[in-house]
Amino acid sequence: MAVPDRIASMTRSVSQADQYGKCPEQYRLRRIERVTPRPAAWSHQGNAFHEACEAFERSDRTMSSAEAVEIYSDSYAALTNESLDRESNLARWMTAGGVDGETDVVNRHALGRAQVARYVEWAAEKGPVIWKAPDGSPGLELHVKAEIGGVPVQGYIDQLTAEPDTSVRVRDLKTGSTRSKFQLKTYTVLTRKVYNVPVRKADWYMGKTGGLSRALDVSKVQEEEVGEVFAAMDAGVKAGVFPARPGWNCRFCDVSHACSFS
Repeated sequence: MAVPDRIASMTRSVSQADQYGKCPEQYRLRRIERVTPRPAAWSHQGNAFHEACEAFERSDRTMSSAEAVEIYSDSYAALTNESLDRESNLARWMTAGGVDGETDVVNRHALGRAQVARYVEWAAEKGPVIWKAPDGSPGLELHVKAEIGGVPVQGYIDQLTAEPDTSVRVRDLKTGSTRSKFQLKTYTVLTRKVYNVPVRKADWYMGKTGGLSRALDVSKVQEEEVGEVFAAMDAGVKAGVFPARPGWNCRFCDVSHACSFS
């Protein structure tokens, strides 16, 4: 199929590569057909958690736990209300754990508040040092962009922390269980290319446990390894190749209501 110029020429990202890798048809429905995705409270929980943690870190950790939790609540409410304006029927929202949409919205508000409070407590106790970019910007939600394997790739890195050996560690904040090594590897390559600093380790802060995952050794990650994935995805999109891959992932697809294969 013919692919619009806006899709063929756009900068790629980890979310695009993951989406295309799981199901190219989902990519087509979301990116090309622009099907409105079904809302999910877990998405609002994650976004609001990131906003609260970023605000706490930008305050140099002077913000109180109560203030950070309030930022989470305000953000979660705003995001939820925005989705309710688009889809008022909570029965159509995506949920997990076998609960209905209304229960899920309420539960995740409370869960996110608790996760933010635990993050503030953890950061105060462990004291990770947020890295500073050459221009003085803190390593928080940094937007980075560079060519990887000949393909323009961008990303927003949750945190870059300073290591004792002067290297930089890539950190991604998670409220759920899903983790992507490919994401950390991509951000490792982008950080090296954009800032010309060594990156040897990467990890996840897990909101569910209130602590860090085991560190991932990224010292041997090369641009070619990551670039192959983006090059294949980029070529497939430009060629208009979007085969459906129905299966287990369909239950988590937010555009399955518009898919004839699910």
